[in-house]
Amino acid sequence: MNFDQIIDRRGTHSMKWDMMQDRYGVAPQDGIAMWVADTDFAAPDCVQDALARAVEHGVYGYFGDDAAYRAAICWWMEHRHGWQVAPEHIFTTHGLVNAVGLCLHTWTQPDDGVVLFTPVYHAFARTIHAAGRRVVECPLALVDGQYQMDLEAAAAMLDGSERMVILCSPHNPGGRVWSAQELRALADFCVRHDLLLVSDEIHHDLTMPGQKHIAMPLAAPDIADRLVMLTAASKTFNLAGTHCGNVIIADPALRRNFAATLMALGISPNSFGLHAVTAAYSPQGAEWVDALCAYLDENRRIFDAGVNAIPGLASMPLQATYLAWVDFSGTGMDPGEFTARVERDAQIAVNHGPTFGTGGTQYLRFNLGAPRAVIKDAVARLQRAFGDLQ
Repeated sequence: MNFDQIIDRRGTHSMKWDMMQDRYGVAPQDGIAMWVADTDFAAPDCVQDALARAVEHGVYGYFGDDAAYRAAICWWMEHRHGWQVAPEHIFTTHGLVNAVGLCLHTWTQPDDGVVLFTPVYHAFARTIHAAGRRVVECPLALVDGQYQMDLEAAAAMLDGSERMVILCSPHNPGGRVWSAQELRALADFCVRHDLLLVSDEIHHDLTMPGQKHIAMPLAAPDIADRLVMLTAASKTFNLAGTHCGNVIIADPALRRNFAATLMALGISPNSFGLHAVTAAYSPQGAEWVDALCAYLDENRRIFDAGVNAIPGLASMPLQATYLAWVDFSGTGMDPGEFTARVERDAQIAVNHGPTFGTGGTQYLRFNLGAPRAVIKDAVARLQRAFGDLQ
């Protein structure tokens, strides 16, 4: 597990590297890609070996008998998160954005409201709008430099047409690990307002030392009749391109609803994703993830120290994920100016804060899932780009 290895992804159909010039005007020859939320690390050997065996076999037919795959997911959730999952509760989708779309199709109607606590992962709003539903933005409160859900304010924004809440846990882009008390409060909020809760926990394995992610079923076991869990190995093991995610539903009625949607749309999984996840959710995969989290924590420390030393910049304390959320409001610059300094002067492609919804205007999101030399280079570039503030 050599996370320091520089792997050249240019010219490999990598969205992160091969699309950044079109999106942000940053040339891959000289720039740094810190936008798309995949990492620049090779997957662990156990995954690569499993995929190599599948390729060597040479026959790529339909996948059947997924008992080992389901067992691996159950083992991982119990051993890493203390959450017991029944194999028959698991559905496989083409990633979790696909899962969100399927949830919207299953449990909402056109013009229904869907609650988001913003700023939040931009694909949620994009998918909701594309489905003809309405985004109900409930801004997160910024307290002592970190986000909190203001459920009292959120309740005042509802008009009764809302049918669903989509939670990002841990939070992207703020990196919050929600506490058991916060999750319990959200569960009660959903009960009071008769809302289905879709909990996207894709970053649940990527916590910083001293932090503990709590799966929603553990925080609120009594809301199974309105809870849909989304998990995946994709962020953890850098498998996003396999498009393999899981929807885990304990309630029988909700399971019947979702199964009908999958049947109607002809959804079936990609065999390479199933091979990869089965291998990843193993003791070997767990050892690799422990090393990855320690490596990401040091990347976080280096990035935060360098960025926070620039007057007017503040990186939100990161409890989970590999995504740094940097506030530029202290510079007094408008978003066009500080974004141009990052992209044009530092030659770093990053996600723009406004795409994450209300509350994101003064922010940019930086991906720290890269070899340490890249993180150090990015910090040096930012310090030069904002050198006049020193």
